[in-house]
Amino acid sequence: MGRKSSVDKQSPGVRAHILRRLRENRLTLDELIADLHATFPAAAASGELPSRSALHRFGQGVQEIVAHEREMAAAAEALVAELGEEFDAKSGALLAQAVTTLASKTAMNAIQSDRTLEIGDVLDLARAAKAAQEARSLNLKERQAVAKAAREKLLEEQDANLQAEAKAQGMDEAQVDFWRRKVLGIRA
Repeated sequence: MGRKSSVDKQSPGVRAHILRRLRENRLTLDELIADLHATFPAAAASGELPSRSALHRFGQGVQEIVAHEREMAAAAEALVAELGEEFDAKSGALLAQAVTTLASKTAMNAIQSDRTLEIGDVLDLARAAKAAQEARSLNLKERQAVAKAAREKLLEEQDANLQAEAKAQGMDEAQVDFWRRKVLGIRA
C-alpha cells in the first residue's frame, strides 16, 4: 500500500481548511498555498504544511470525487424532474444501482492502481454492496406487498358485489359459493 498523503497527516484544522478550499474550487494552486500560509503562519514557519506537489496530487483526487458527486447530483435532479418528488420504486432502484456502481468502481480503481486494499477498505465495499442488495430486496418486497394488498382489496370488493347481486337475484348459498370459489377465486 502507498504512503499516507502529507495532507492526511496534517492537523484536523489544516486538513479541513484544505478540503474546504478544494471543494470550493475557487483558488489556483499558488493561491491555495498563499491562503494556507496566511491562515496557518505557525505551521508555515515550521515547515509543517504540505508541499506544492502534495497539494496538487491531493487536489486531483478531491476534484475527481467532487466531479462524481456533481454527476450524481445532476442524475438525482434529472430523476426528480422525470419522476416527481416521491421516492418510488424507480428512484430506489437507481439509488441501489448507483451504490453498486460506486463500490465496483472503487474496487476496480484500487486493483488497477496496484494498491493493496486494507481489510477496512474491503469491509466498506462489502457493506456498500450489502446495502445496495438490501435496497433492491426491500424494493421488491415493497412492490409485492402493494400488489398483495391491491389484490386483497379487489377480492373484497368483488365479494361485496357478489353478495349484493346474489341477494338481488335470489341466489342460494351454494350458488354464491360456486361463483366465489370457481369464478372469482375467493377463498373463505
